[in-house]
Formats: sequence, C-alpha cells, structure tokens
Amino acid sequence: QQKQQVTANEGTELFTYKGNDVESFISTSSPSGLYQLEIISTEKDSNFKIYSTTTPESDQPYPELPYDPRVDVTALGRTTVTLAWKPTPTGSIMGQPIQYCVVINKEHNFKSLCAAEAKMSFDDAFMIAPKPGRDFSPFDFAHFGFVPSENDFKDRSLTTNRALSNKMSRSYIPKPKVADIQKICIGNKNIFTVTDLKPDTQYYFDVFAVNTGTNMSTAYVGTFARTKEEAKQKTLELKDGKVTDVFIKRKGSKFLRFAPVSSHQRVTLFVHACLDAVQVQVRRDGKLVLSQNVEGVRQFQLRGKPKAKYLIRLRGSRKGASTLKVLASTRAGGKQPFPALPEDTRIKAFDKLRTCSSVTVAWLGTQERNKYCVYKREVSESYGEEHRRREQNQCAGPESRRKSEKVLCKYFHSANLQKAVTTETITGLEAGKSYLLDVYVVGHSGHSVKYQSKL
Repeated sequence: QQKQQVTANEGTELFTYKGNDVESFISTSSPSGLYQLEIISTEKDSNFKIYSTTTPESDQPYPELPYDPRVDVTALGRTTVTLAWKPTPTGSIMGQPIQYCVVINKEHNFKSLCAAEAKMSFDDAFMIAPKPGRDFSPFDFAHFGFVPSENDFKDRSLTTNRALSNKMSRSYIPKPKVADIQKICIGNKNIFTVTDLKPDTQYYFDVFAVNTGTNMSTAYVGTFARTKEEAKQKTLELKDGKVTDVFIKRKGSKFLRFAPVSSHQRVTLFVHACLDAVQVQVRRDGKLVLSQNVEGVRQFQLRGKPKAKYLIRLRGSRKGASTLKVLASTRAGGKQPFPALPEDTRIKAFDKLRTCSSVTVAWLGTQERNKYCVYKREVSESYGEEHRRREQNQCAGPESRRKSEKVLCKYFHSANLQKAVTTETITGLEAGKSYLLDVYVVGHSGHSVKYQSKL
C-alpha cells in the first residue's frame, strides 16, 4: 500500500479534459504500472461510463460513425417529424449487432446516450420518497407536490409528523416526467417517423448507434426542428336572425363571427346545445363579455355598441362530440324562431294514476302560447339511464320520429306562470312493458326543443 501511494504521488499527469462529451485518450508506449483516473463532477450529481483496454486496435468497443454523421429531417408535419441518417460501418461492414435509439426532447441535443438516460432517470433518482421516521418540514410537502394549507404546520407534534411520513413514503411514489424526454429504440432501420408531437413546438432529435453486444453507444450529430402550426380555424359568419347548425368534435372548438349591419341597442344570442354541454365565450371588439357553460337551450342578452363585431367561441365537451344550433339577432321583440322554455324541462309521471294500460304525465309550459307534441316508444327492459343519455339529441325534432309513435299535439300557455302546467293521459299501452315518453315544444318557425325523456 505504501509503495502504491508513492507511485501515485510521483506520477506525471498524462491527460486532462473538462466537459460533458465522449472523450478518449490513447497512449502508444505505455510502461506497466498503476494508472490512476480521477473524475470530479463540476456542476451537479452526474453519471459516467468508462472503458479501458490494452488492445485498442482489436477491441473497437464503440460503433463507428459514417463519413457523414448528421441526422437529417426529411419530412415535417404538425405532429410528426421524419428523420434519416447514414448507417454505421460497424453494423453494415463488420457485422456487429447494432441498433439505433432515437431521443426526443424540447430542451437541447445530447452528446451521449448516457447523458440522455441520466436525464431520464433524474426525476426518479432525486424524487424518491423519504424513509419512514424522518420528520417532514413544510418544504418537503411542497417538494412532493403537496400544497400546504395555512394552518397545516403551525402546531404539529413530532409524532404526527412521523406518522405522516410513514404513511407518505408508502403511498406516494412520484412519477417521473415522461413527456419531457423520450427514448425509442428501433432496431437497425435508419429512417424513423416521430409521432404524437405538439404543433408549432421546437424539438431536439438525437440518434445513437448502440452495440447490443457490449451496450456501448456512439452519438450522431443531432438536429432540431419546429413542427408546423395548427391549421387556422375557419370562422363561420352568422346571419342576423338566422339559425346556424354547428358540429364540434370531442374537445374541439369552433369560432363564429357576428357583425350586425345596422346600428343596434342589444344582441340576443340563443344557444341550443343538443348533445353534451358546451362552453360559450363571446368577445365584443376583442373584449370578453360572456363566458358560460350551456346545456339545453339558453338565451343571452348582450349590450350592443355601434359597429360592434362579435366573436363567439364554442368549445366542445370532453365526453363526446357536440351538435348545436346558434342564433344571433339584433331585432327586439318579434317572433323568435326558438320556443320559450320553462326553467324545468322534466316530464313528471303520476305513480298513483298509473294503470296496466295507461300513464298520466305532466309538464311545465310558459306564458307564451306554444305547440307541444307528445311521443311514446316501447323500449326493452334493459333500457336504462345510459341509453337515455346517449339518445338525448335534443335537436332531433318530431320529424325524426315514426308516425306510429305520435300520441297528440296541443297548444297551451298561462299568463300566471304558477299555473302553466298541463297533464295528459297516454292510453293503449301494454301491461308490464317499458316506454320512453317525449315532449317536444315547437317554435314559430318550426324549430323544436325536446324536454328530458321520461322512462
């Protein structure tokens, strides 16, 4: 041991390097002895791999790069990028087992696969839940993604903290941020299309040739590219007083523009969400004047301004596609194409008035005289709430129903809202069967709205 120490102290420095690249040192005439390698991490915790040999000519541990080591972007889309590169001679000429790994991230290119892998496991290594028994401070909670409440840490005794840390270390294992950096190994193909990218975003792409026998890798010269922008939204023009049908994909959005020709005191906006709720936002000359979620039929009054232009943004639901009817009008009063609706659009069935062949139902009306049409349909016994919700396209009117399903149509209203209710007995039903009952209220121009179906 003493002798070794002497050698270490008297030895000469053969090579020094500072950086984060792949670096090699070869000495041709090397006497036997003790060679010492000293590595210091200059910035933060780091990983390194090392390979040493006395037969460098025959070893060739790292795959060789081709004469042109660049990665090229051959095609660019909104969510895809296609990459191509020249194959490594180590695979094609020397027949070594080679595969290519592609690394995608949004920050920078990597000089080695080992650097990319260290970055990928970084979140794991530095976010391991603490061992039981260690006390927590408010900082720890924030560090683990918990937001401390005001009085949470004022008078905690040690035992509570200990119990908590026990509980936490068992139940909370933080997930690494996978989305930030992705590594995909693709075998020995030297062309690859990256998918599921975000539009109008800059990404960095690196390709590494990996010798699968030794697990040693060499980096190609990486590249970067910005994906294409989203296609600009087409804006639909709304005509004053005309109903427009709109379809929105799941989670999608649509823009409508309304530019009244004449000067106007106010704008009445009708939105009829036929399937699933939608979010409605209205900007008047760029200023937000309305933001609401809408189910069924809603009417909004907006204050007008001379020469004002209105931009309406409709955002679909997370559950499924939405269809809706939209109407903007500057005409005060007059007959509106949408029928007036009561607050409550349920149909009530009277249990005590139910017989083997008939059922009595009631529904609310308004102060406005409207036409109401009642329809019935026999459904199977397994027909439940889920079915009813799925078929609840409120915009499909009586015209979509079979003639045989129609029970009757009638007009009614009441000046006193408390008394605006009507009942109807539906006869000719079969004993022990399930029926779906619907009431449609029909507006002046034939636009109808369906009440909530009753099973």
